[in-house]
Amino acid sequence: MSDPVELSRSVDALAARHLGAQAPVRGLRALTAGANKATWSFEALIDGDWRGFVLQRSAEAAALEPDAEDDWLPMLSGAQEFAAMTVAGEAGVPVPRVHALLQADDLIGPGAITARVEGETLGPRIVRDAGFASARAALTGQCARALAAVHAMAPARLPFLGRLGADETLALYQRVLDGVGRPLPVIELALRWGRERRPRSPRLAVVHGDFRTGNFIVGPEGLRAVLDWEVAHLGDPMEDLGYLCMRTWRFGGAGPVGGFGQRAELFAAYQAASGQPVDPEAVRFWEVMGSVRWALGCVRRARSFRHQARRRLEFAAVGRRFAEPAWDILDLIEGREA
Repeated sequence: MSDPVELSRSVDALAARHLGAQAPVRGLRALTAGANKATWSFEALIDGDWRGFVLQRSAEAAALEPDAEDDWLPMLSGAQEFAAMTVAGEAGVPVPRVHALLQADDLIGPGAITARVEGETLGPRIVRDAGFASARAALTGQCARALAAVHAMAPARLPFLGRLGADETLALYQRVLDGVGRPLPVIELALRWGRERRPRSPRLAVVHGDFRTGNFIVGPEGLRAVLDWEVAHLGDPMEDLGYLCMRTWRFGGAGPVGGFGQRAELFAAYQAASGQPVDPEAVRFWEVMGSVRWALGCVRRARSFRHQARRRLEFAAVGRRFAEPAWDILDLIEGREA
């Protein structure tokens, strides 16, 4: 929806219909405008108070981009993602409250209206700015407790979640690699290493799948909300711990956990909150698999830049980063990662 007047009228109508807004909304502005999602922030007058909200249009209502990030991973529909957020909030995970689910006939199409959570999402600022020093000191324990709550969510409440454990992940990445059409020895090595060291009989739990710096809203006191639930699935809970530790998502910060903490602190806090043991070797397996995922994503972006009629510099910039996760994979396999 490119017409700002039409958009404003639609949001006014949605706020009145779903929130009981008593006046036209104010402060309407775009937060993102990706091909798969579009998000706006606004304020609505509810019971005499102006309150902040976020309107998100789901991927079903947008023009899907064939080479969007992670489009090769099993992804939830918009309605499923917001259902997962609702269950997560009830389980004690800090998430934006979902106020309304929008349907296909809801003016802008399917999506949701959530509470607006103030704070920072940009990884480099979170891990480097002096204003977040206190937050960094608290984030490791807060992330551990949030993950314990995620992994305690009842799978029966989310019957649409697919299974993506170690075996399924290895098979998926092998299929993606086979489709690349060029030799990538580092990825072949990582998958062979993974098949020999995949975790045995892990407990099955709800897994966020993208739990990392950059997908959090952070305030001066620390974690305020966990975002981006579209690749949630059933799997090994150690996957989320490994993904949080990837070097890619540290943004130059100090500490292997998200650019702000240490593994020992994360593992101890997770065990205390969940009552479940942490398997460091399983965490390392998933850190390697996370690096494989990012490396394959870089290759796909580069291929998109080369072959799409409308080239995007962003795709080339991401594609050239393949060497970073490749280096990380070798470090992790050799046990050199601090």
